Amino acid sequence: MRLYLSYLKQSVLFSALLAIFISLNGCSFSDSSESISDSTSSIISSPSSLSGKSKKYQNEIADYTVAYIKSSQSNAGYDTFFKGISDIAAKDGITNWDQNSSTYQGIGKGLKKADVDGVAYDTYKKNFTGGDVNKMDDVQTGYDSEK
Repeated sequence: MRLYLSYLKQSVLFSALLAIFISLNGCSFSDSSESISDSTSSIISSPSSLSGKSKKYQNEIADYTVAYIKSSQSNAGYDTFFKGISDIAAKDGITNWDQNSSTYQGIGKGLKKADVDGVAYDTYKKNFTGGDVNKMDDVQTGYDSEK
């Protein structure tokens, strides 16, 4: 039984690595491998080359941020905000939303759309990112990209 489980783990790992390798090389055998390719490209994309799926996700995050800021929910605390972000990410198939630069760029876009600036902007940026410098840079990038 133990040998079978070891073999099963190796098979699953090999299959996952093969799927990633194929998707990175641009090959597509079916809709399922296409979705793997979309997921992989959204993880490794630079902000300037976001896929349509990443742009959609980023815009959903921006719209949610605007709604959150403009509603009375913003008085409920940041846990409510993060729960909403998590729900959007789950719907879009993103499991590592808190490590995804598109999440924070979307937050930045939303802050700009909500006309948040000055001390309020700095406070939201710091609290939404937990003070993480890289995440704060992503928020700033999103904020600056919004006209």
